[in-house]
Order: sequence, then structure tokens, then C-alpha cells
Amino acid sequence: MEIIGRQREQKILQRCLESKKPEFIAVYGRRRVGKTYLIREYFTNRIVFSMTGTPKASQKAQLEGFDDALQDAGGEVQVPTQNWNQAFKLLRLLLKQRISDPQRNGKLVVFIDELPWLATQRSGFVQALEHFWNSWASSRPELILVVCGSATSWIINNLIHEHGGLHNRVTRQLRLEPFSLCECEQYLEYLGLAYTHQQIAELYMVTGGIPYYLDYLEPGKSVAQNIDAMFFAVGAPLLHEFDDLYASLFKNPGHHIAVVATLAAHKSGLTQSELAKSAKIKAGGTLSKTLQELEQCGFIVKQNDFMSKRIQYYRLVDFYTWFYFKHVKAVNAQEHNYWQARSRKGELLSWNGLAFERLCEAHLAQIKQRLGIAGISVKTSAWRSRESRPAVQIDMIISREDGIINLCEMKFSDAPYAIGAKEAEDLSYKLSVFASETRTRKALHLTMVASQGLSSGSYRGDIQSVITLSDLFMPLLTL
Repeated sequence: MEIIGRQREQKILQRCLESKKPEFIAVYGRRRVGKTYLIREYFTNRIVFSMTGTPKASQKAQLEGFDDALQDAGGEVQVPTQNWNQAFKLLRLLLKQRISDPQRNGKLVVFIDELPWLATQRSGFVQALEHFWNSWASSRPELILVVCGSATSWIINNLIHEHGGLHNRVTRQLRLEPFSLCECEQYLEYLGLAYTHQQIAELYMVTGGIPYYLDYLEPGKSVAQNIDAMFFAVGAPLLHEFDDLYASLFKNPGHHIAVVATLAAHKSGLTQSELAKSAKIKAGGTLSKTLQELEQCGFIVKQNDFMSKRIQYYRLVDFYTWFYFKHVKAVNAQEHNYWQARSRKGELLSWNGLAFERLCEAHLAQIKQRLGIAGISVKTSAWRSRESRPAVQIDMIISREDGIINLCEMKFSDAPYAIGAKEAEDLSYKLSVFASETRTRKALHLTMVASQGLSSGSYRGDIQSVITLSDLFMPLLTL
């Protein structure tokens, strides 16, 4: 097997292999994003011990899993391990043997996967891990300890931002993001699937570049056929993915689901007070914690209003979750050809347009690169007019330190997009309202992100730059 993409992450892992000190790496990211695959494939035969936590298992069952893993690694377990302190003592004995092996060449890797499932309340796992690292492993330059978890908020709060015994012990942190469009294209080629950029974008707007979902694609089937097979057919493998996803990440996911369900119905986002009212969750600590956990896991983002940092909108950005609420959950009974029957009709064409906006936002780095501002600091935000009638809304604003603001309009179509006289007038109105209400002193550049570019007969008016789908597929020049 080979690793597709992940160039930045591979460079960090390589630096750990070359390091002259012990390394404690925390790997986190959305479930199904490929964390385990990356670590196993990159370190391959350097992993001397590996175990994986089991969801909702008893401590006894988790310790039995440890014993099995230790024996697989060549360690000895004379009697069943009773607690995590004993477990780490046995692991230390195994590692001492490996370190002293004259045949050893380079670093030894210990890999603990899905750590949050092991560190249940009153299990003593975290305390035992603290003692293992602080009392011994942190003085062994031969070691790399890799801990991994899909419960991103747990990893961040209990390891990276921990103020107890593991404070500042994590030497490297890797947040693994979904594939970019470029990486998706590479991965689909690796799987033997031939699709155009437009078709890959359509897949991305459903799967969000999650490798696990892409693995279900079958050669010889169209995009619509594959989406039906994955989500809508009898026994579809991802039909119940939503429930599994949220239950695996959050102990009591009811509030989390209520929040994402509410945001799925408000594409431009809601303030925290608006969200509390719409989701029927009392404003306060519970809602704040729920929002923080969803944000840490990459399901939502908090975006500032252009005019006021005090006004913040929460927006749903997880492609699969949005697809689930818009389509999978909305289907009362399984319609085996749901996507094929609707993919070119108004309902889904409208959805494609909204999903494309999210795709563009997810590829801000590529947009900056195309605009020639990859090295310039920018702030992105949204804006809603408060004075004009009709009201104006801009979902993607790129405010640059070089004195320019790009106001982005995003259009997804099968052919070059045609801007008529009426739309050109509307765009000009939007530009003037923004200038009037914000009173910005920066130059305003109207930027059109059109999947197939603009047609030759389009009214270009105030449009300063055009970005196409192919630009979003470009690999980043700097990592």
C-alpha cells in the first residue's frame, strides 16, 4: 500500500524518526479521515507495540485487549493484567528488551489507537500513561509514542491542553484533515476510478474528501450510481453512518445532533443566541461546551461578521453531515435510485450550488494561490447588510493585508456560467451596498469562482478575477 497525499504530515513524522530525543505524538481528526492508516503505513515495521481501544467496552475487556497486543508483540503475560499500572510495567519490560536488541536500527514506535475509548472515567489509564511517560519513556531517545483518537475534543482537552501530569509532554500534534480535491483525484486514480474534475467535485460535496467513504466507490459506475449504492440502496454501507459517527465521538450526542440539525437548515449560520432558540437548547455552559466540541471535531466553524468581531456565526461545514440532513434523513423509505432520478433536477441542482460554496471555503488556500496572495495574511468572514432593502448577503469575504478585499461569488454549473444583464446589475448593487455600509477604505475586487469559468458572452462588469474548478484542484506550492 502507499500513502496518498499527506505531504505535510509525512514530513513531520520523518522529523520524528530523525529526532535525537523521545517523541510523543498526538494524532487527531475526524472519524474515518485515515489517521490509523497513515501511522501504520508510515511507520510499518518500526511499530513494536500496537493496540486499539474498543468503544463502550469494560475495563476488563480493554485490558484483555492489551494482553493480546502485548503477546502479539512478543511480550509475556503470565496472569491476566488487572490494571493499567501493571499494563504499562509490562510494556516497559518489552521495550527495554527491544531497546537493548543489538539488531535494533533506529527508533521504536509504540502506537495506541483510539485512546479516548481506553481512558474511561475511573479507569486510571491517563494516570498510568502519565507515569509511564514521565518516569521512564521521556528519557528514552529511542522511543516514539503515538496516541491517536477520533474524539478530537478529548485529545485536545486531555492531552494537548492538559495542565496536569501530561502538561507540555506532547512533542508533536498532527491534526489530520480530509483530503483536498487534489488528493481526492490522486486517491481515485490509485483506486482505478476515472472521473472528471466536475464529477470529483460532486463526490466531494457528498463525502467531504473522507477516504473511508471514497473506498466504497466501485469502478464502472457513474457518480450518481455510486452515491445511490453507498447511501440509498438496500443494505447501503453508509446508510447508518450518521448515528455511528456521532455516537462514537460524543458520550451523549443529543445536543450535538440538535445543533448540527439546526445549522443544516440555516446555510448562512446562526449566532449563539439564535442557535439556542432554534435548537431549543438553553444558552449557557452546556451549549458552549457542545459548540466547542463540534468545532474541535471539524463539524462546525465559528466565523466573524465582517463589521464586528463581537458578532459570530456558527456554520455547519462537514459535508457528509449536511448531505445527511438534506437527503439521507429526508428520504422516508429507501429509494434505490434516489440520486440518479434527481441529480439533474432543480432540487439537487440548487443543493449543488450551496454545497459548492462550502467546497470553495474548504479550499481557501487554493483560492489564495490562484489570486497570487498565498504569502499574504488574510481574514475571512461573512457579512449581512443591515440597512439596504433588498438585503444583501456575502458568504465569503477575503480581507487582505495588501489593501484589497475579495468579495467572492460562487457558481457551480456543467458549462461555462453566463452572467446576464440582470445578474450583472445585482452584483454591482451588492458591491455598492457593501462599500456604503462598511465604509471600508480597501479596494473591492469582485471575484467569481465558477466551476467551468464564464461564458464568452457574459457581462463581466465589476468582476476583477475568475477562478475555476481546475484552480481548486491545483496542489499547493508550499506546504
